[in-house]
Amino acid sequence: GFDPNTRDADGQVALTLALKLDALHAVQALLKSPKLQVEARNAHDESALMLAAIKGNQELAKTLIARDADVNKTGWTPLHYAASGVQAQQPAMVALLLEQHAYIDATSPNGSTPLMMAAGYGAIDGADLLLRRGADPALRNAAGLGAADLARRADRDRLAERIEAAERRLHAPR
Repeated sequence: GFDPNTRDADGQVALTLALKLDALHAVQALLKSPKLQVEARNAHDESALMLAAIKGNQELAKTLIARDADVNKTGWTPLHYAASGVQAQQPAMVALLLEQHAYIDATSPNGSTPLMMAAGYGAIDGADLLLRRGADPALRNAAGLGAADLARRADRDRLAERIEAAERRLHAPR
C-alpha cells in the first residue's frame, strides 16, 4: 500500500532520490509499481529521465521513456543533462534522446542549449555528435555566450574551433 510517489521533507520523490544515491535496486523496485509517476519532479524540477541521462544509464532511460517520461520538458531538459555528463557513454545517451525526438536546440532558463552544455562541461564526443546532428552553433545564452565561448572557457580550444567552423558553414553565403 506504499505510495511510490510520496515526497520526503525536502520535496524529493523516491525515484529521483534513489537515482541520486545510485540505489539501483530501489529504482527497480519502484519501477515495478504501476502507480509510479515517472514524471514526478524533485524539488529542483529534475525528472528521473534527467538523472538517468546525466548518469548515462541508457537502459533506465529507455524504461522511463517507455513509461511516457517527457523527453522535451520545459526548462532544463534530459538532453541538457545528457550533454553535460562526462562519462564515456554520454554520446550514446545523447543519440538515444535525439532518436526519441528530443529538441536539439532546447533552451534552458538561462538560454543555454545542449551544445553549450556539452562544450563547456560534457563529453567532447557528445558535442561533436550534436554538431553532426544539426545543433545550431550560432545560438547564444542570456549572458551572450555561445558554445565556442564555453568551450574556450573550459580550455577546449580544438572543440571551439570545430564549433566556429560549423557556425561559418551554417552562415556561409550560398
